[in-house]
Amino acid sequence: MREKRLIRKYLLNKRKKKYFKISDAFFSPLIHLIKKTKKNKKIKIAIYIPGSFEVDVLKILNIEYFKKFTFLLPVIGEHNSMNFYKWKKNDILYVNRLGILEPFKSKISIPNLILVPLLAFDKKKNRLGYGKGFYDKFLNRYNKVGNKILTVGVAFSFQKYNNLPVNTKDYKLDYVMTEKGII
Repeated sequence: MREKRLIRKYLLNKRKKKYFKISDAFFSPLIHLIKKTKKNKKIKIAIYIPGSFEVDVLKILNIEYFKKFTFLLPVIGEHNSMNFYKWKKNDILYVNRLGILEPFKSKISIPNLILVPLLAFDKKKNRLGYGKGFYDKFLNRYNKVGNKILTVGVAFSFQKYNNLPVNTKDYKLDYVMTEKGII
């Protein structure tokens, strides 16, 4: 879709110009959300290795509250499929065919909560990704079989877009987290 391509280009440039480092306080609303929605559960949080001026979610690993949780990273498979694998802060990563850092494959793990990278979001919690559909396919596949994975898009507030074009394959987020809080 041409409109999505133009929005991606615009927001990639905007994020490059306006990027800033976040503090640990960025994750405070996430702590409140987890306490409210995931009480007394063993939580597996899927994160991503930031690139292209994305919010640095790796800072979450240094926050005491999150040290009790298991972290997962995505691995891209054939046909733009994606699965998640356990990963710890100093585990070795390798560069995949797309230039993205990934953990070595072990046993596939299904997250309870995914911090989802994005280029844009709107007030309806629609998300514009990079165009390959990795997260959309994964979430549509797993949530159809009875899993309820909590999705939190991660962005800077300036990445909000008025009304994103969406189609039936696009997966709507549960929440969006920015430096201004959770939507």
